[in-house]
Amino acid sequence: MKATSRPFRSRRVRPFPAKQVTQVSARELPPKEGGLNPSQIQDIWDAVESYYSTGLQPGMVLCIRRHGAIVLERSIGHARGNEPGTQPGQPKILAHPESLFNMFSGSKCVTAMLAMHLVERGRLGLDAPVSAVLKGFGCFGKERITLRHLLTHRAGIPAVPEGSLDLDILGDPTQIMKHIVNAKVESEPGVEAAYHAVTGGFVIAEMIRAVTGKNLRQMLQETICEPLGMSDLSYGVAPERLNEVAVEAFTGPPPPPPLERFLVRSLGTGMRGAVELANDPRFLQGIVPSANVIGTAHDVGLFFELLLRGGRLNGKEIFQPSTVKLATSRQRRRHEIDQVIKLPLRYGLGFMLGSDHLSFYGPSTPQAYGHLGFSQVLAWADPERDISVAFLNNGKPFVTPKLVRWWNLMRVISATIPKLR
Repeated sequence: MKATSRPFRSRRVRPFPAKQVTQVSARELPPKEGGLNPSQIQDIWDAVESYYSTGLQPGMVLCIRRHGAIVLERSIGHARGNEPGTQPGQPKILAHPESLFNMFSGSKCVTAMLAMHLVERGRLGLDAPVSAVLKGFGCFGKERITLRHLLTHRAGIPAVPEGSLDLDILGDPTQIMKHIVNAKVESEPGVEAAYHAVTGGFVIAEMIRAVTGKNLRQMLQETICEPLGMSDLSYGVAPERLNEVAVEAFTGPPPPPPLERFLVRSLGTGMRGAVELANDPRFLQGIVPSANVIGTAHDVGLFFELLLRGGRLNGKEIFQPSTVKLATSRQRRRHEIDQVIKLPLRYGLGFMLGSDHLSFYGPSTPQAYGHLGFSQVLAWADPERDISVAFLNNGKPFVTPKLVRWWNLMRVISATIPKLR
């Protein structure tokens, strides 16, 4: 899709009184089951309500597990019908704990662990050239790219090649890979971190398909979802479930030109175009390895709970503990600035890591790991606090001072839920 240059003003959702649009899951347990008290849970939910009141999010769902117990699972707002620009009288569909939301870039964690599942079994090598698996890939400077480079955003191919996100070819990975194979590296593979928003996922998916004969949707179902009884996590959705997916809405002010150019380079389109793409049935039914794992907050949180438990959950061992530890460990010791995002980021193998000071997961979260998704979706696990968290939403603000309330939610979670002694 092409980036739009059509001007637009700041867009805001009309917030409803919180009590009218809040639903509590029947799975939510008393706080004491997770070693917490009611006032701690209320403090966290107060921060959610405060963020909702900004008008940046039509709907949100938050699921928190502590010591394996679901201590908070609630929704607020609408999944459909309250986006900016909706017509008067259009039905408003409340978000609820079972609503389907897109993880967007949080999908990278899922794709990474499917690849690590094959590394664990010796079917893929972290440091072998990709071209050893994908014949013809090693050209235009890509000869030395490895799976590790792709998982740590150091492959040197961060920009989306023109035509590779054509919605009409999403169902044909061969056509997508032709565009990526013909791309030239922008930097020496393995040297600098430069966030690969889309490209790396398609290459990893093709490597998985080459050694298993299966696409990512099949791999996810067989490797994780079926053993754990998860019915609401998948790359894309079946046609009959399209109306269950929360509608994405552009909210907030337009990005300034430099940030809009960043989006075009990373996603192949601007902010408005990215939201239109995210709502397109072709995108919602396709397989986009870095960007369209769709599920409930419950199942997204369960995925991170699995990792928090070292790859074993409900009596099923999905990953070896050493595999989870490797994937969620920092891959570079020195501090560095990501050359695309222009922020200091610490990467694991497919994961964004926390920090001693500030991170997406709040202050003092050095062991946390997870991922941010377009644009305020966030899911993570924090072993020091023994929590797994999924915060899913359908508003797409980019840069606005009101986002301090988004980060405040993560601050409250990390400040309210104590570390283990």
